[in-house]
Amino acid sequence: MHQIIEIDNLDAEELRIYACTSEVQLLRRYEPEPGIFIAESPRVVERALDAGYEPISVLAERELVSETAEAEQDGRESVRRISRILDRCGGIPVYTADASVLSRITGYHLTQGFLCAMRRRKLPTAETVCSGAARIAVLEDVVNPTNVGAIFRSAAALGFDAVLLTRVCCDPLYRRAIRVSMGTIFQIPWTYLDTSAPDYVQELKHMGFAAVAMALREDTVSIDDPRLAAEERLAVILGTEGEGLRAETIEACDYTVKIPMAHGVDSLNVAAASAVAFWELRKH
Repeated sequence: MHQIIEIDNLDAEELRIYACTSEVQLLRRYEPEPGIFIAESPRVVERALDAGYEPISVLAERELVSETAEAEQDGRESVRRISRILDRCGGIPVYTADASVLSRITGYHLTQGFLCAMRRRKLPTAETVCSGAARIAVLEDVVNPTNVGAIFRSAAALGFDAVLLTRVCCDPLYRRAIRVSMGTIFQIPWTYLDTSAPDYVQELKHMGFAAVAMALREDTVSIDDPRLAAEERLAVILGTEGEGLRAETIEACDYTVKIPMAHGVDSLNVAAASAVAFWELRKH
């Protein structure tokens, strides 16, 4: 049975992780052990639980939280759904407050009145993540959390098997990245690469992947080139916002691919480009 704890402000020490702590502080909370992250909205929390992440506490609107017996009689699906989620969380503290109190949290209107603090896990190696994978996405220094979240969502939706990131990339477990991904960050294996650009390309090749650089160059192959579809294992590499991939990374790759543009448009946002690339280069 979960512990329902009524609150009237966010100043208590145990609630600072929701209201006052920066993403970096959350990441480093238990150093040298992995830190925590905040999952927002019932669907995202469900996906994190499905992936095996451990909940620490919940912060929710008072009107959405009821004892199990009361929730079963409540006519609102949102209340019944949250009751089922809390049953999965075990005996963790469930802090409740009026929406007027919770609205002090940045981005609260996007949380559907439900937040959950969860423990991070030690990340697997790239070799473990890519074991058995036929198509992977690789992000080189993509720093915008919105773009990272959107790329994860596209990768999961379009049948890619894993995502690898360079260390400069935004943390996929930052709130905005999780939110934009709609929790698909918990549905697709991911980890960081051990090496930086362009050395990681050789790491990919050692794992058996043909490396595809998505870049605005003239010396490219068509995105529907049959040679790409014929590759058993393909790593699709996307570069940072604005600058794109480093020249050294492009040179180290097996293929360079450019998405054809019309009406004088020079390029797509990296998140939009990822969706096009993943659809075209998915395993058929």
